[in-house]
Amino acid sequence: MHKGKSDSVSIFSSLPEDVVLKIASLLQVRDLCALGCCSRFWRQLCFSDCIWESLARNRWPLLSSFHFPSSSTLTHSPNFKKWRKLYLDRHVELGVRARAVLKFVEACSRSESLEVGDHLKAVDTLIGTSFGFEDVQRFLFDPQMNVLINLVGVHYCLTTLGIRGDNLVETLRTREISDRRVCVKWWKVGRWFYGFRMRDETHSRWVSLADLAAEDDEHVLGVLRRGTIHEVLRVQISVVGRTSTHWSHRLE
Repeated sequence: MHKGKSDSVSIFSSLPEDVVLKIASLLQVRDLCALGCCSRFWRQLCFSDCIWESLARNRWPLLSSFHFPSSSTLTHSPNFKKWRKLYLDRHVELGVRARAVLKFVEACSRSESLEVGDHLKAVDTLIGTSFGFEDVQRFLFDPQMNVLINLVGVHYCLTTLGIRGDNLVETLRTREISDRRVCVKWWKVGRWFYGFRMRDETHSRWVSLADLAAEDDEHVLGVLRRGTIHEVLRVQISVVGRTSTHWSHRLE
């Protein structure tokens, strides 16, 4: 016999609150919001601060308590924002910041090559905004984007978020961008030999995003991390292949 909506709600409402909250906390944000539209019971439960606080802290672990107010502050402040609104506001803010990074890299790489200083500025923007791993996947790991944008996300995940190489490689494969390649070229000051300075040296490597994520080519990764310092005069990152030149796509 088919049970009506009220029967389904009564079944869940009879469960202990912590059990129902646990069920809801296992859902993705979209599914959680959809569930909250099913009934008044689910709306009250799915909009619970304890669920959204956990979602926010898990998604943005780099944010300190300065960015996230304490529960007591939220409870007693007359102008407090609930955790769900904090979460959604920050999601929108990061989408705006991601578009800014996209436009910056696009403007700096008209000829499909990017100077390492501009690459590091894009990474610094992510650091300043405390992007989480989920944000990088959502906003920077789209296969329709230029590979130079993907590379910014890979660099940030390795150096700032400390994502393990195998986990990052698996994510790149899931997003279908692991085999995309860039050419990293750098110029070094010529060495001195018996009082004479030799010609400046030029080095170049073709490397895939998966190789960088797995840190199989630590030398190239080190060049990208250090930038133009000491004996390195210039570092340039170029697109390999004509399928990596798309810039715009819709950020959710």
